[in-house]
This record gives sequence, structure tokens and C-alpha cells, in this order.
Amino acid sequence: MFYLGIDVSKAKLDCMLLDSSTGKVKSKSLANTPIGFNQLLEWLDKQKAINPHVVMEPTGVYHEGAALALADAGLIVSLVNPAQLRAFAQGLGVKTKTDKEDSMVLARFGALQKPAAWQPPSTSARRLKALLARRDAVSDDLQRERNRKEAADFGQAPEEVKSSIDQSISFIDMELKRLEQMITEHIDDDPDLRTKKDLLESIPGVGPRVSGHMTALFAGRTFARAEQLAAYLGLVPVQWESGSSVRGRPRMSKAGPAYLRKILYMPAISARRWNPHIKALNDRLLAKGKSKMAIIGAAMRKLAHLCFGVIHSGKPYDPKFAM
Repeated sequence: MFYLGIDVSKAKLDCMLLDSSTGKVKSKSLANTPIGFNQLLEWLDKQKAINPHVVMEPTGVYHEGAALALADAGLIVSLVNPAQLRAFAQGLGVKTKTDKEDSMVLARFGALQKPAAWQPPSTSARRLKALLARRDAVSDDLQRERNRKEAADFGQAPEEVKSSIDQSISFIDMELKRLEQMITEHIDDDPDLRTKKDLLESIPGVGPRVSGHMTALFAGRTFARAEQLAAYLGLVPVQWESGSSVRGRPRMSKAGPAYLRKILYMPAISARRWNPHIKALNDRLLAKGKSKMAIIGAAMRKLAHLCFGVIHSGKPYDPKFAM
């Protein structure tokens, strides 16, 4: 069995091909471009590497082109959590940090751990995710300009500065509305996305922003259990105790995408009052003397579980279910 570890950077792909039956390795460095992807496939053919298992580390957007190209070519592609790789490298005693060494660690991780295959999201899901990311970036820009306007008004800035900020706010506000309209139309035009969004918005506490991002997530990934979704989002508690001397408080793992935890935070706070399941959870934890942040973390995790429940069952939220 062949395992291909690929260390991804903006400019290049550092590849290490490991033959697990013989232990032999071969390396190759290629451009992180469509031409480089084709050259990589040709190189694998020359090495007679039949159906290699590709192991990569997600690196922002830089890994996406290669991952999609290799998956479309019929190869098994796995995306591994960077924290897992660091721990794995430490376990191997690897102290050197180079692109070539990182690709070797990836290949050995694949051979020993055999990570699950990555399922490429559909074109529709990828487009929705891109639109949502752009909408959020523009929304952040709008808030920054509003903050500048407030500071300019308070500091008695020149009228030319205030006028410039007002024009910027007007333009960004129009662009934000245009993007929101595009997102709405894209979801409405796709029956699967529309169904998922409607199911998610049946949950008290889940508004358009959360439903949009969670729709993109469920359209692009498959989760077998609610606990698996919570673990992916980094919402599961991690114990920190050992023997009789180490007695740390459990803390949230925060192992998954931070932007999804960010958008779940305020809805979870609201759901503590308006969602029957999360309100009941909140009351139980308050009675046990749990801290405010621990309760909010539990509410975020419960909200994720409810999102999984409506998508998995295909039924709208039922406030009386298992209460």
C-alpha cells in the first residue's frame, strides 16, 4: 500500500511517497497549481503507485485545489487535524521542522493511523461556503467602518474624513445586501440546501446566519452521530486530571473551525431562555453550581446536537421530544 504525504504551502507541494510494504520512500516537489497537480498524477503513474492514500493537512484555502484535484482523479484523500500531526510527530521523536520532514510525517501517519477518507463537498456546497465567507468578511468590514465613524464623530474629525467614511459605509452596506440576496437565491435554487436550512431554522435560537453556515457544513460533510459533530466543532469537554496532584477544570477542546464556534456563541446564550431543551439543560447545570462559561459551552454543544437531530431525522424541531 502506498501513502502519499503532502505538505502544502502557497507556492508548492512537498510530496513524500511511502511504500508501506518495503519502507522505501521517494520525494517530489511541485507547484501548487493545476499544472502541478497533473504533474503529480503523472509522477505517481511513473512510480507505479497504485491507488495511493493521500494525507494532507488543511492549510486555509491553499490545500483545497490539490485535495479536490486528487479526489476527482479517484485517489483516497484524508485531511488530518494539525494538532494530531504535531502529537504524532512528537511521539515519533521528530524534532526537525522542514517541509520535507513534514511530508514524511504525513505519510507515516497515513500508514500507521489509516485516517478516514475525506468526502469532497458538492459544487453547490462549495459555492455556498464561499459566499458565506465573503458575506462575513464584508460584515466585519462594515462594523469596522461604523466604529471609525463613531470615533470620527466623537473626535470632531474634518468633514472630508466623515464624508469618506459615510461613502464607504454606504457602499459596503449595499454590497452586504447584495451578497445576502445571492446567498438566499442560491439556497432557494437548491432543494437540498433549502430543506436543510428550513429544518435548522425550526430550532429556537437558530437564525439565518447560523442556519446558513450549518447548512453549508452538513452539505459538505457527513456525520454519523451528534457527538461526532460536536467533536468536529471543538465543543466536547476535555478532562485535565492525573493521579492525585493534577486536578484541572475540564475545558472545551476547541479543535475544530473557530468561526463556527463563534457564530454559535450568541445563539446559544439566547437559546438558554427560548429553547426548551437548552433552557432545561441550563437550569440543571445552574442547580449543580456550574460556572456561566461552562453552561454556555454546554448550551453550544446542545445546540449542535439539535442541529444534527433535525438534519438526521429530516423532521422539524419538536419542543416536546425527549423532554
